[in-house]
Amino acid sequence: MKQITHFGASSYTIDKLHLFDNVTDPAVDALLGQCAIQRLFNGETLPNVHGATACVYVVLRGTLGSTLLVDDTQPLRSDKILPGESIGELSVLDEAVHANTLTALEETDLLVIPSRTLWKLIDEVDGVARNLLRQLSFRLRAANAQLRRREKVGEFYRQLSMLDGLTGLYNRAWLNDKLAGLVEDAHDTGRPLSLIMIDLDHFKKLNDQYGHQMGDQALRIAAAVLNTALRPSDFAVRYGGEELTVILPGNNATTGAMVAQRLCERMREAVVFEDMHVPLPHLTASFGIATLDAQHDAEDLITRADAALYRAKQAGRNQVSA
Repeated sequence: MKQITHFGASSYTIDKLHLFDNVTDPAVDALLGQCAIQRLFNGETLPNVHGATACVYVVLRGTLGSTLLVDDTQPLRSDKILPGESIGELSVLDEAVHANTLTALEETDLLVIPSRTLWKLIDEVDGVARNLLRQLSFRLRAANAQLRRREKVGEFYRQLSMLDGLTGLYNRAWLNDKLAGLVEDAHDTGRPLSLIMIDLDHFKKLNDQYGHQMGDQALRIAAAVLNTALRPSDFAVRYGGEELTVILPGNNATTGAMVAQRLCERMREAVVFEDMHVPLPHLTASFGIATLDAQHDAEDLITRADAALYRAKQAGRNQVSA
């Protein structure tokens, strides 16, 4: 980095600097004439040569990159500051040294306006405060828009992490995150809630006989059975391995048992794959259903449905038990 000269002795003028747009007061020339110009070469980072003094940096030539860090390694936001644009106004307003890392993206000349000079410009020159407010307002809107985009992307990936990659059903993490809230809502509103635990029958035998790829296909077919038979307000979850879970908001014990019976019948009719040279493996599953009681929580509901599933398997599988 090399300091060239003071602004008043340079060939640069203020007519293209956004901070001084439509400002014609001669006091600007006098105040800016005391400000230094600094040159950064390509890839060079601006050092904190001003110590604890906050400054505004105006790009006269070249391009400046500004990166705000979350920590020592993770960038939160990167911006380009082009000729006429400036950065550091907020650091002057809150009297703190600029926290961003400023790096030249090409050879760049910067006008350095110390905080005391900027305050004089605001106090003495009409239009500077207006331009400053306009810039900060634009920057705030841009930051809010970027934050909303980041939140949408973050929510997208959060939702993606709640899905099972093989079946497309919700996964165990989703169940752990959402079931307690569904139970609490049912308690608060007095609406019924039923839960079905499902275990694909003899799944290990199917895997051993036809291979794991066919086992994966069986899980996908089972997921499709659930998705096509349930209401949009119901939830289907891959609990783990060959175990699935269905949550039925608004369903009492009677209607929940009817849904479980319908799923059992449709599962029995599902074909894993069609190949005329080998026997066609069909899916069956065992179903255990439990309905929420006033004194039970999410863990109790799962425990009771799991116990009902065990009774269905003990009774010969391919059936529903409550």
